[in-house]
Amino acid sequence: MNDHQRTEPSRTADERTSLTGFLQYQRDTLAMKCAGLTVGRLRRKACPPSGLSLLGLVRHAAEVERSWFQYVWNGEETGPHWPRNADGTFAEFDVESADPDEAFTFWHAACERSRAIVASVDSLDTTVRWREEVFSLRYVLTHMIEEYARHNGHADLLREAVDGETGE
Repeated sequence: MNDHQRTEPSRTADERTSLTGFLQYQRDTLAMKCAGLTVGRLRRKACPPSGLSLLGLVRHAAEVERSWFQYVWNGEETGPHWPRNADGTFAEFDVESADPDEAFTFWHAACERSRAIVASVDSLDTTVRWREEVFSLRYVLTHMIEEYARHNGHADLLREAVDGETGE
């Protein structure tokens, strides 16, 4: 895995640039953890008893991007790309027959849409009401950084179990 695939966030930028830079860095980290793997290795649930796989994490990241930026923030009526299973579990983690190309294409498009939505908002203090809660853009960006960082920790363990690669 090569760290050069990621752009380090600025150490002196304003708040918006810092938040969007750190979010992009986390996105790039997930992509880096998946780089160079076969379909089988992307699908592999390598840390039993967990059902997580790297491909499942990519599919989940795509759903989270759409959920927070398109649905919650922008009010777009976007249902899940991978609807829940009959038992209520998240279908994005079911990867036995999942197509990695489709998943990565969908994730990259969701990230691009998220960046466009963020760029269209004047202030980090701008808020939206969703259900009974109010969220600022600052909160959403910070939450997304946390979401990716947590799952990138999972991706570290999965990648090491899949092929022994370690790194940030």
